[in-house]
Amino acid sequence: MEKNRLEAFSDGVLAIIITIMVLGLQVPTSSNIAVLKPLLPVFLTYALSFIYLGIYWNNHHHLLKAAHKVNAAMMWANLHLLFWLSLFPFVTGWMGENHFTTAPTALYGVVMLLAAIAYYILQSVIVAEQGPDSKLAKSLGRDFKGKVSPVLYAAAIVAAFFEPWISCCIYVFVALMWRVPDRRIARVVDESAP
Repeated sequence: MEKNRLEAFSDGVLAIIITIMVLGLQVPTSSNIAVLKPLLPVFLTYALSFIYLGIYWNNHHHLLKAAHKVNAAMMWANLHLLFWLSLFPFVTGWMGENHFTTAPTALYGVVMLLAAIAYYILQSVIVAEQGPDSKLAKSLGRDFKGKVSPVLYAAAIVAAFFEPWISCCIYVFVALMWRVPDRRIARVVDESAP
């Protein structure tokens, strides 16, 4: 399979996920501004998940651009990542509709944790295909953000059973930490461009 087919498929799936999420936002039947107040948690959860999907899309783009070729292991690892990302609309809606209560907030963290692990697996498969001495492997280095994010998600899952608002703060913190695309990989892509 050519790289561009994998990229196009992934982009399409992510676009559908975002579309499903926005369709989950209910339009008020009244023109009174006060009806928006109960919808605020739903909108905030949507905005957070939209940012997360944007982060995944951006970093996924750079990661695939740095790959030389696509093999079967990459395709399966990519599908694994897309599976967890496809659950974003469900956990986003559940957490928002239930105003950040314990179980939905914890499950949101579980899906975030498993998506992070899936991304790490995809990254590892691509690095393994290119070799440990490849520019991509060297550019990833110690990958602090990639290693600390799952730890923070795990902490957020536990915190949800005591104070769900702490979990939400952790989710926002991780999103802010990843807000900027991974420039290490972007440099590899720029160097390998013709």
